Amino acid sequence: MLGARLDASHYVARLQEELARVSRAELESWADLLYRAWEGNRWVFIFGNGGSGTTASHMSEDLGKSTLRPEDLRDESKRRLKVLSLTDNAGWIMAVGNDLAYDQIFVQQLMNYGGEGDLAIAISGSGNSPNVLGAVEWANRHKLITFGLTGYDGGKLKQIARHGLHVPLDDMGMVESIHLCLFHWALNDVYARINGEGRYAP
Repeated sequence: MLGARLDASHYVARLQEELARVSRAELESWADLLYRAWEGNRWVFIFGNGGSGTTASHMSEDLGKSTLRPEDLRDESKRRLKVLSLTDNAGWIMAVGNDLAYDQIFVQQLMNYGGEGDLAIAISGSGNSPNVLGAVEWANRHKLITFGLTGYDGGKLKQIARHGLHVPLDDMGMVESIHLCLFHWALNDVYARINGEGRYAP
């Protein structure tokens, strides 16, 4: 854990260095895929374990609500980004984990909800979580678009996801922080495109 070795100043400096190393092309691709999902009225599914699971919840909430202007939230005619965190249905997760296996908790939900052209965003710092990999493999076979958020060496997820953003760092906490930090740029970019604001203003 970097924070156990570095004081606050050096930790923040290291975080800045790691943020600067992230591929801008991968980050822009993430925003592009989210916007295309909105354009095509496709679903976005997000999933991961532990801290990545709560990141999936955070991303889902933001994409569902914060791609709209505040004044449009009550507008029933406004097209919305259809997004679902697969980490949030506790009953389903417990039933599948108990009755089948924990590595089935995400893929079983995709079997019910997912379809060709939908976007599956898989988050795994190690890139080797079996339940995440199983869902991505299913999504690839069924022509969903797959995007992996990874750390460390990327693991198998970096190899099998069709698209992705990789943080090449062996520290889970910083990897998770960078995933969420960069997500907020992608969110803001999609918001601006949908609403014709900022650099997308007519």
